[in-house]
Amino acid sequence: MTADRSTPPAEGRCPACGREVLLIRRPVYEGFRKTGESLVCSACGHVFGADEQPEATGPVRPKVFADTDRSRDPDPFARDERGRLCRYCRHYTVNPFRQWCGLHRREVEATDQCPQFEARPLKALSPSDAGEKKPPPF
Repeated sequence: MTADRSTPPAEGRCPACGREVLLIRRPVYEGFRKTGESLVCSACGHVFGADEQPEATGPVRPKVFADTDRSRDPDPFARDERGRLCRYCRHYTVNPFRQWCGLHRREVEATDQCPQFEARPLKALSPSDAGEKKPPPF
């Protein structure tokens, strides 16, 4: 729905009281027929004439926070994406029957987290991974 430019604004500055107020639209009747609308100030009751248009005021957004108050943009790739999940802990043991924490001696899930997390050491490269070739078998 688009705003009709011929209709007066719902807010404006009243010339009688000088305040920014909401304007009340009241229908004007001639007998039982509606002939138009009149605008009335909600603060002082001043009735605007047909030729008198209130000053339209745009919405003013209060500036509560300064630019320094804004938090910096989050960067999801700034930290290690693995986090402190039990799956990547050195005490995590998995077998076909259960997932086990060797430190707390209890069952855990791979996505659990704990404050005593210790990262699992990275695997050492085997000769085939390092690019060294083994002699062919005879």
